[in-house]
Amino acid sequence: MNQLDRTALTASVFAIALLFTGGAIASAVDELPEELRDELYNPDMMDPNQPLEESAYRDWKAPNPPPWTIGFAQSYAGNTWRANEMERLEKVLIPKWKELGLIDEVIITQSNLDDSRQIQQIRQLADQGVDAIMVCCSNPTALNQSVEYAYDRGIPTFSATGYLTSPYSVNSSANFVVGGHMLGEWMAQEIGESGKVLNVEGIPGASASDSQDLGINMALDDYPDIEIAGTVAGMWTDQVAQSEIQRWLATHPGQLDGIIIQSASELGAVRALQQSGRDMIPITIGGEEGALCYWRQNPDYVSAAIHAWPPGTDFEMSWNIMMRTLQGQGPKIQSILTRPVKMDFEQLEAELDEDCSVNSKGWYNVPIEEWAGKEYLDQFFLRPADPEQYDPDSH
Repeated sequence: MNQLDRTALTASVFAIALLFTGGAIASAVDELPEELRDELYNPDMMDPNQPLEESAYRDWKAPNPPPWTIGFAQSYAGNTWRANEMERLEKVLIPKWKELGLIDEVIITQSNLDDSRQIQQIRQLADQGVDAIMVCCSNPTALNQSVEYAYDRGIPTFSATGYLTSPYSVNSSANFVVGGHMLGEWMAQEIGESGKVLNVEGIPGASASDSQDLGINMALDDYPDIEIAGTVAGMWTDQVAQSEIQRWLATHPGQLDGIIIQSASELGAVRALQQSGRDMIPITIGGEEGALCYWRQNPDYVSAAIHAWPPGTDFEMSWNIMMRTLQGQGPKIQSILTRPVKMDFEQLEAELDEDCSVNSKGWYNVPIEEWAGKEYLDQFFLRPADPEQYDPDSH
């Protein structure tokens, strides 16, 4: 069964589930503003496995007062995206929220994509008595029992940059189907609606990767003259993507018009093309500064970059959702989604100097207020308030 067949089957199962649940999933979505429902919660542009029921934490408040101890069960540390995420946590979020008097410490574990190890680490964090647990970009189903284990001990779990299917998880990210659709649509236009493209997935099986892949395929379905010539897994890591693309190019010497690649790997695609001796065909660019720098120094290379998950900003979004939930603000829905951001060359010029380095391991992060600021997140909570102004003595 291919990816499109699996997607169609999943969508059918989801539709049947809706019939038998009496539309319960729609009720939480209906509480959101119409603009959000139409743009980010449209069933036609939604991963059918994305949890959209009412949040288990609508009437919940942390049993312990601040300062809180947070557990972060990280699943991977082997790429620049994760490094930038950790930099935001350690250099910005922890100092800021300690100064506000709302956190005590953050306990960090790392499982290196081993689901069994991450499950054990989550249970250990729960047994240590943390007040909340964060995970990132994890397997959507493997962690569910450990999330419930934490919930039974009064500890909520927050999934950043992707979803868990547990009813006891609060998920946040961009709508990755929308983001993937943007990648596919942009590529189709960039190559004149005809040609062959290579699709470089992220980590197959991770919800963020599979959702983007779904959106890419949906977009390309509208262009019968575009063929997906091959698919490889870049693992969201430049070195892996470079190796996989080079291997594919060596065994497929024919026509190739573009590379659709999930961000955290695009610099690997640039290097693979350069070392192959081929022309620099368009690739989808996200937030990696090295790839953005190549575009900055070659203005006619592509027309836009698409930021689907700026690492520091996206993690801060989940962190802010966690702090609001601990304060008893009551998230309405299981998954809080935002919009991917498109950048043109004029915007790039304003952010990146021409003397930048194509070997940079840095990232461009969309400002938090443009990604999911306070007013934006207010729309997803029953009792919204500025989480930085929280006074535990008045609650």
